[in-house]
Formats: sequence, C-alpha cells, structure tokens
Amino acid sequence: MNIHILGICGTLMGSIALLARELGHQVTGTDENVYPPMSTQLENAGIKLSTGYTAECIPAGTELVIVGNANLPRGNPALETVMNRGIAYTSGAEWLGRYLLADRWVIAVAGTHGKTTTTSMISWILEYAGLNPGFLIGGIPQNFEQSSRLGADPFFVIEADEYDTSYFDRRSKFLHYRPRTLVMNNLEFDHADIFKDLDAIKAQFHLLLRSVPSEGLVIHPDDDANLQDVMAQGCWTSTLIIGGEQLHAVLHSEDGSKFSVVLEGQTKGDVSWPMTGNHNISNALSAIAAARHVGVSPEVACEALSGFAGVKRRMELIHSELTQSKPDLHIYDDFAHHPTAIDTTLAGLRNKVGGERILAIIEPASHTMKLGIHESTLASSARHADQTIWFQPASVKWDMQKLSEGNMSLASDIEELVRTVAQEITTRRSNLHVVIMSNGSFSGFHTQLIERISA
Repeated sequence: MNIHILGICGTLMGSIALLARELGHQVTGTDENVYPPMSTQLENAGIKLSTGYTAECIPAGTELVIVGNANLPRGNPALETVMNRGIAYTSGAEWLGRYLLADRWVIAVAGTHGKTTTTSMISWILEYAGLNPGFLIGGIPQNFEQSSRLGADPFFVIEADEYDTSYFDRRSKFLHYRPRTLVMNNLEFDHADIFKDLDAIKAQFHLLLRSVPSEGLVIHPDDDANLQDVMAQGCWTSTLIIGGEQLHAVLHSEDGSKFSVVLEGQTKGDVSWPMTGNHNISNALSAIAAARHVGVSPEVACEALSGFAGVKRRMELIHSELTQSKPDLHIYDDFAHHPTAIDTTLAGLRNKVGGERILAIIEPASHTMKLGIHESTLASSARHADQTIWFQPASVKWDMQKLSEGNMSLASDIEELVRTVAQEITTRRSNLHVVIMSNGSFSGFHTQLIERISA
C-alpha cells in the first residue's frame, strides 16, 4: 500500500513511518518542519520527505493518509486535498491499534513524565533477555538503531501518550492501544491546549485503566495522589505498586547511579548505570515490574539496566572537553517540558557533580509552558542550577520578567543567547555543566553554541 504521512517528523508519526515501511508499505511523508534526529532516521530508512503542507505534497497513487495532530486542522491545504480527492485517511494511533497491535501483547507506558525513558528501558530489558520485542518509542533510544521496529510476536512495547489523537478524534492516543501490561508513571496537569483541567486528564487515564483486561497488570507508584484518584474510580486488574513494600530500591550512591532492587523483601539484583536522579530509579522499577509480568526475572532485568545507555535528548551529553590542556566542560541536551521534569533532572545532575557549576538554558516550548500555566513554579524548578537563562520566544503568551531575578535572566534572541552563553563558557569553563532544556528544536541553539565555542 502507498501510505503518505502528514506530520511525519513528529516522534510518534516518524516511528509509525518506520513500522509501516517494515511491514512492506511504500511510505512518504510531509511535515512543516523537517529536522534531525527524526528526519535523519527517516531518510536513512529510505523514506522520502517533503517540507510544507501544500495541495501538491500528496503523491499521486496515495492509498492511505495517516494524519498527525500537530498543526493539521481543517483548512490545511494538504488535508483539504486528501478529503477532496476522497483518499482514505486515519490517525496514527488508530492505525497502530487496528493494523499493528490487535494481536500483540501490548506493554504500554503512560504518565506525564518518563514515558520515553521507561519505554526504552523495558524494550532493552526484553531485548537483553532474547525476546526480540517490537517497540515504538517517542525518542531515539541509544541501545537501538531507531525508535521503532516490529520485532517478533507477541510483545510490543509502546509509549502511551495522553495527547489527543487528531483533529477528528479528540480521545487520548493511548485509548487505541488496549494494553495487557500498563505502566502509569505519574500524573500532573499538562497539555493545557487540549485539557480544561486536571480532572479532564484523570478521566482519560481512567478510560485507559478500563481498557486493561482483568488478567493483565497495572503498575504505578505508591506516592502519586493523582494516580490514586484514578485508581479509586475503579480498577478491574491486578496491580503492582512500586516504591513501597512490593518493589523498591536501596540507593548506594547519592546521584542514583548505583542501587539495589528489592522485591517483596528480597534483594534481586544491583544496577550500576550512567543514569542519575530518583525519577530514573522510579522509571527503572516500573520497567523491571513490566518485564517481570512478561516472564523476565528481576535479576536479568537488573543486568540489562546496567547496560542501559539512555535516550537521545534525555540528559544526552552532546559536547565535552576533557583534555589536560582545557578544564572540564560538559554540554547536555534535555527534553524537559514541565517544572517537575526540570527540577528532578537538575537535582540528579547536582547530586552527581556536587559543587561544580551548573548553567541551565531553558526554553518553555510546550503548549502549557507557552500559556504560562506553570509560571508560579518555574523559578523554583531551576533551584539546583547556579545560573539559569530563560529563553522567551515570540510564541510565549505571558510576561516572563518575573524569571529575571537573582541568578536568573531572560533572553529573546537566539544569536544573542549564543554569544552570551559562549562568553559564560569562556569565562567559567572549569568544571562547568551546561544543560539545554527544551522539548522543541530551540531554533538550532545547540548546534550554533557548539560551533561557536569550538571555533
């Protein structure tokens, strides 16, 4: 079948493109912005990409169009062409549920934070155990060559997003997946562009909970009040609670890079890995519990996680200078899109580097951040950094001046920001950790900064 994907460079749609290609379909795609790492991954797979939604971007002979949910409302020229030409169309989540997941044992990972990392961990544990799982991950896992693959029956691991499905289907994407093993990492208010309030998100999570069979398993932490509210609405499936007596970790390092896993009072194994932060330990426990449900022992899971390399754009070290002629410099790229994610990520780094200097450069790129929903907690979320520069793009709908106090400042021009940060690096290069946080492209800031300091 000839499939064309609108919004193909999104993390979900790009992964779907790879799966459709692996199934033997002829796949092409269009996006408004085509940029790495997804564009590189797609081009390496032989998928032809075009930029800009126009009437001409839909190739002749297209039999099915998969429509993403980013900037694709009615009135979009490409979408109107699809409808006027009578070409069959569907959403990405519906295509997955109907054509790929129907006969698989689905392991789904939901939650406001940690979905991509936890999905990657589970996939890697199953791979390490020789199960050859299929997976779809909303990022590029370092242990695999791409973000999705069919794998072998029966197991398929998928990142389960609560964002709505498309302009014609306002249900959360994850309602199409019908998991047998469900991980719910956490739940906070996010996606203010589509959810009225926290209760609206809880309602979608409970619909997800209702889709898990009674012989399945629901995994969740013991300390998330919002998830407890969801569970209290009714659960018809066995549960495994992490962080309590059933399954918890004993730390052997303050930064979370070494810990033991305890299941029902018995130590099952040790993990020593490059990850940091309590949030990643929680992700690991969820991954171990999910893998155990499909037959992988916690002992094997701990071995696997000790070889887990992380995910691109999740505290990914993108530049370092460690030679004897230059003091240490580390630049990280992180996807943090919420105050909680910023806080826990920087806390993990602080515990790792001790008193070394941390400079955080943060772009509020998510819809919720742009609307100012989290303005009261943003300043404190960067408390673990020695200095923070907030970037204010034109799309931000609130006054960010309150963030320019103490060790925090504002910038609104990328070129100026590059100069400012490059000067800061030149001045304070010794034992400096620069963390760039954005869930968008940040206008290429990462590349421009590295090119400038390298020159």
